[in-house]
Amino acid sequence: MPKRVDHQQRRREIADALLRVVGVHGLHGMSLREVAAEAGVSLRLVQYYFPSKEQLLLFTAGYLTRRLSDQVTRRVAAAGPAPSPRSVIEATLAALLPTDPDTRRFHLAHAAFAVLAMTDSTIAAQAVLAGPDAREELLVQQLRTVLRPPADPRAEAVGLLAMSSGLATSVLGGVRSVDEALGVLRHHLDRVLPARAPARVGGW
Repeated sequence: MPKRVDHQQRRREIADALLRVVGVHGLHGMSLREVAAEAGVSLRLVQYYFPSKEQLLLFTAGYLTRRLSDQVTRRVAAAGPAPSPRSVIEATLAALLPTDPDTRRFHLAHAAFAVLAMTDSTIAAQAVLAGPDAREELLVQQLRTVLRPPADPRAEAVGLLAMSSGLATSVLGGVRSVDEALGVLRHHLDRVLPARAPARVGGW
């Protein structure tokens, strides 16, 4: 009986290989042949699943966004069974920082796709913009439980995400360390959030 192939898993494995290549060489230096070598498969197999480079990029952009969302979910889950709003917010923002060689390559790839999305409307509409919207809504939900007027939860969420993105870029560029970036995040959360906040958030 022939071995059953999980085609979606094979596509994800090829996408993972592309992310590893892009995390080292960037999108401009990526070729299907190099991706095939990284994945340990033939070029013909890559072309079977992705007849064009554009199709591979589009699939990988969506996969990258889901990976980042999963990373945020894992960080939040690690905060415990009933995390405070502060814990959820800090975990979400910390997940956007490159903290080790693997996440560094991952975030370099994400940055490369974010730049591509600025000039490729298909990539932007299909994948890359969905993640920031979801993270913004998560932060807004948490901030609404602890902030009181005239504080604006959405404005604060947008500002925190923008700051986290800028800090990630500075870490990738070697301008500051991960610990320094985390220190800046916590400093701003101390400023934004009340000294006392509810210990439990509904739904978490």
